Amino acid sequence: MNTIISDRVRKLVSATLIQPWTWPIITAPKVQLSSLSSEPVIASKKPFKVELVGGKRHSWCTCGHSKKQPFCDGTHKTKAQGLMPLRFIPEKDSKAWLCGCKYTANPPYCDGTHKQEFIQSALLPENTDS
Repeated sequence: MNTIISDRVRKLVSATLIQPWTWPIITAPKVQLSSLSSEPVIASKKPFKVELVGGKRHSWCTCGHSKKQPFCDGTHKTKAQGLMPLRFIPEKDSKAWLCGCKYTANPPYCDGTHKQEFIQSALLPENTDS
């Protein structure tokens, strides 16, 4: 049996090393690179004042594409597949300022980043109020 396996291995190695042109050339299929961004778009140049319900799970939009800002409406699934909403549950009912620019260092809460020049000079996507 060792002779049969060795003979098969020898033929395979011989065909691969000596005559590589006899094997069909296999090329990778062409793929279209995604133009979807994994960076958020600036939804607003100011924060959103919201009433949060304690004990209720909220989903803050991280991509900036949601039409229900500052909350997620699922648009990231088609426009920003690399981003997911930030889900959080406040301990008690409260008013809060949630980030609209999506660049806060304290998500989902506004930290004033929207006052920086790169946010203020940015163009907003269409159909978004600022």
